[in-house]
Amino acid sequence: MGGRTAQLDQRTVAWLLDGDDASVRYLTLTSLLGMPPETPEVEAARAAIMTEGTVPRILAAQLDDGHWQARDRFYTDKYRGTVWQLVILAELVADGAEPRVRAACEAILRDSQDRESGAFSMARDKRAGGGLHRQVIPCLTGNMVWSLIRLGMADDPRVRRALDWITRYQRFDDGDDEAPTGWPYQPYEICWGRHTCHMGVVKALKALAAIPPDRRSPAVAQSLADGAEFMLRHHVHKRSHDLTKVAKPGWRRFGFPLMYQTDVLEVLGILTSLGYRDERMAEALDLVADAADADGRWSLASTFNDRFVVPIETKGEPSRWVTLRALQVLSAA
Repeated sequence: MGGRTAQLDQRTVAWLLDGDDASVRYLTLTSLLGMPPETPEVEAARAAIMTEGTVPRILAAQLDDGHWQARDRFYTDKYRGTVWQLVILAELVADGAEPRVRAACEAILRDSQDRESGAFSMARDKRAGGGLHRQVIPCLTGNMVWSLIRLGMADDPRVRRALDWITRYQRFDDGDDEAPTGWPYQPYEICWGRHTCHMGVVKALKALAAIPPDRRSPAVAQSLADGAEFMLRHHVHKRSHDLTKVAKPGWRRFGFPLMYQTDVLEVLGILTSLGYRDERMAEALDLVADAADADGRWSLASTFNDRFVVPIETKGEPSRWVTLRALQVLSAA
């Protein structure tokens, strides 16, 4: 399987730790080096996330109602709305108990979660409250569930309802059968249709994988198995019915943070976190390994920096975030 190795280059690890991003430092110490949370160095990095760099700058731009930008553009204001700030805060391992972070979680639960189904909607229902039932979509639901779990709300009944929606409605169709009918499938063929949208699958998997193994219900375990098999059938980024062709060329350009999109690294990160070591991952893993430069670093090839509240790294330059994700995947594989 190519020139991949589980050995961590100590120069690269030192580069990750020496940067000014406390979130990268914290995750390097914990996920790569395996240091326990009570270690003073880990505690210092964890505390610095909320006082240095990107997280406090994002929180400084928050409005009094818990949103960023206009309340009713929490999703459509890409990528300055509240949905996207929650995704970024969760990626950066912000403290979910911090009052401004919790206010953002509550704002999304209040204005985006469909009261009838528990899923998340692109628009607010201004009459009944909550999210607009007819505009529920799977990638948003997956992203919000993952973010809320990451921010410490896994036991909240509202989050549990959204998890139940994923296990009930999320599909893994591969173009072989008729398109599903009825709500929530018909309003958005791009999300469902005969071939389920890859992004919806990945974000659902990401959310479900965030649940600790000993707390996964049979329905969660089954959805994880079905979703993983869907991605493996595609060899992560290929056309399942013609594996000589790349289905998602953009997934080969690694970025951070990814918003509703995804890439090879994110998919591999989910699969390896679930314990998969499948030969159908081999080409994607080699793609990751081969993208490293001579210094053992990976560049930021894809970004939405010009559309973020706070820019994160620089396109085309070595990226601590992409490097961290790559090393997490290759070490696990």
